[in-house]
Amino acid sequence: MNYKILFLDIDGTILKPDHTYTESTKQAISQLQKQDIEVFLCTGRPSHEVKELAEELNVESIIGYNGAYAVYQNETVVDEPMGKSAIGKFLDAAQANGHEMVLYTSENNYFTSLDSPIVKNFIDIFQLKRNKIYTNGVADQILGATAMNLNQEQAALYEHDANIQLSQVNVEGAQDSFDIIRKNVNKGEAINRILQRLNLSAEQAIAFGDGMNDKEMLQVVGEGFAMENGDPALFEYAKHKTSSVTNSGIFNGLKKLGLVQ
Repeated sequence: MNYKILFLDIDGTILKPDHTYTESTKQAISQLQKQDIEVFLCTGRPSHEVKELAEELNVESIIGYNGAYAVYQNETVVDEPMGKSAIGKFLDAAQANGHEMVLYTSENNYFTSLDSPIVKNFIDIFQLKRNKIYTNGVADQILGATAMNLNQEQAALYEHDANIQLSQVNVEGAQDSFDIIRKNVNKGEAINRILQRLNLSAEQAIAFGDGMNDKEMLQVVGEGFAMENGDPALFEYAKHKTSSVTNSGIFNGLKKLGLVQ
């Protein structure tokens, strides 16, 4: 198969729990780029928080905010803010239930509190840098959001219409956090738009992920890989299962396709 594009989740796929990546991952990306395969970082994180990693890995294209914003080299291909009305409902649910939230724009991470231990822990785990206190003035710019300090049952409090689903964060120490995802705006939908823009077929695309926010991504590509350390519920959506993030999962998966050595 003439593979042309690779989509990589970050936390738990590229990055190990200690926030580092294996040398084999960097080598794999480099080997694919030498074969003219375009590499995208594809993450729930805001794009402005992964630029440093992108530079280290020599990657120019990013899908951020779980698919709400996508840039191919310097061209914006997807830009889908959540909308003021939806943001208001999420904030009401958080306030009524003692939860904290982070809401992401293209520039900053806006938290409902900067003093809460829950927020401090979240900032520490994800090493977030551009943090501010939320104000309604940015409501129309929000591209993604994460609710903190809730359990699986409470996720339903945020699913105020059929288009909203919550996805538990698959990162150690942050499992009480849930990404708020729109069913029509997700990593898979963003990938479809990228493939359309580049005139590529699904069969020419490869993706690696570990969390339930990667479900659609693994379904829309020809070769979807779930990491061994991934959410067990994800495995049924992946064509392949590869080794864990700490055991060269990306490299081993690409080796299976004959793309790296």
